[in-house]
Amino acid sequence: MLSNHSRLTRYKPVDELPAPSVPVSVIISARNEARNLTENLPYILQQNYPNYEVVVINDCSSDESDLILLDIQREFAHLKVVTITEHARYKTGKKFALTLGIKAAKHEHLLFTDADCKPATLNWITRMAAGFTGNTAIVLGYSPYTRTSNFLNPFIRFETLKTAINYLSAALTGNAYMGIGRNLAYTKTQFFNAKGFASHMHVLSGDDDLFVNQNATADNTAIEIHPDTFIYTDAKTTLSGWFRQKKRHMGVGKLYKNKHRRMLSFDAVSGFLFYVLFILCLVFKFEPLLAIGVIVFRWALQLMVYNKVFKRLDCGDLVWSLPFFDMIYYIYLNVFGLIGTFIKTTRWK
Repeated sequence: MLSNHSRLTRYKPVDELPAPSVPVSVIISARNEARNLTENLPYILQQNYPNYEVVVINDCSSDESDLILLDIQREFAHLKVVTITEHARYKTGKKFALTLGIKAAKHEHLLFTDADCKPATLNWITRMAAGFTGNTAIVLGYSPYTRTSNFLNPFIRFETLKTAINYLSAALTGNAYMGIGRNLAYTKTQFFNAKGFASHMHVLSGDDDLFVNQNATADNTAIEIHPDTFIYTDAKTTLSGWFRQKKRHMGVGKLYKNKHRRMLSFDAVSGFLFYVLFILCLVFKFEPLLAIGVIVFRWALQLMVYNKVFKRLDCGDLVWSLPFFDMIYYIYLNVFGLIGTFIKTTRWK
C-alpha cells in the first residue's frame, strides 16, 4: 500500500483558483438537524460561486428543522427544500431521501455534503466543480474531523486520515473504490445511468462508498484535495456513538467489488499479523533485536511517505503518533470488519 500512497505524496493540487465552470446543485439530506442547519447552511449558501442551488431534503424531522429552513429560505432564494413525512407503515432511509433530492435538483452536476458539515472556505464549490473536466463524472473530496481535546479525537482523526489516504491514492492509480458522502460530487447522468442506489437500496449505508465502488472507473474519477475544499465536521465524543457509526460504515464493505475486498482484506490482515508476530517475537525472545529493527524500519518508511501528506491533509500533529496509532488502526480494522460482517444496523441516524 505504501507504494500507492507515495503517489498521493507527490500529487499537487492546482493552487490557482479556477474560474467558475458548470452550474451545480448542492444536496444535503437532513434528519433532525435543526442546530446544524442553523450553524452551517448559511455558510454553504454564501459560497463564491455564481450559478448554484442548495437542495435540502428534510427527512422526516421531528424537531424545528422545517421552521428553520423556512426562515433561511426567505433570505436565500437559491435554497430549495424537499420534505419527506414519516409514514406509519413505510420507513425511509438516507438513500431514498437523496434520490428525491437528486430528482429535484435542476443542475446536471451534483455536490454532496451533510448538515453537520462546514466547508473550510467559500471556494469549496468552485474547486470541486473544477474537477468536472473531460470524461470526469465523479470527484472525490476529503473531509477531516475538527481537532478537539476529547480523548477519542486523535484516533478518530487518524482513522479518517488513513481511510482518505487509501481511497484517494487508489483513485490516483485508476482503482477508485470509495468516497465520502460529506464531500463527494458526481453527475446526475451517472446516477441515473447506474439506476441510482437500486442495487444496494436494501443496505442502510453505502450511499457514498457503494455508489463510487460500483461506478468509478480509471477514466471517470478525479480527486480534489486543495485545502479550500476540505469539509469539516465534529467527531463522535463517546465510545458508544463512535461504535454505532463505525458499525454502520463497516457493514457495507462486503458488497464491494471482489478485487477491492481482496485488496482491503489483505492490507487489514497483513498489518494485523505484522504486529502480532512482532509481539510474539518479543514475548518468546525469538530474534528480538531483528524484530525491533524491522518495526523501526517500517515506522521510518511510513514517516518518510506520510509526513508530507499528513500535513497536507491537516493532520500534521498526528505524524509522531503514527507508530502507536498504526498498531491500533489494524486491530480496529479487523475487529470492526468482523462486526460489520455479522451484525446488521437498523438506522442511519
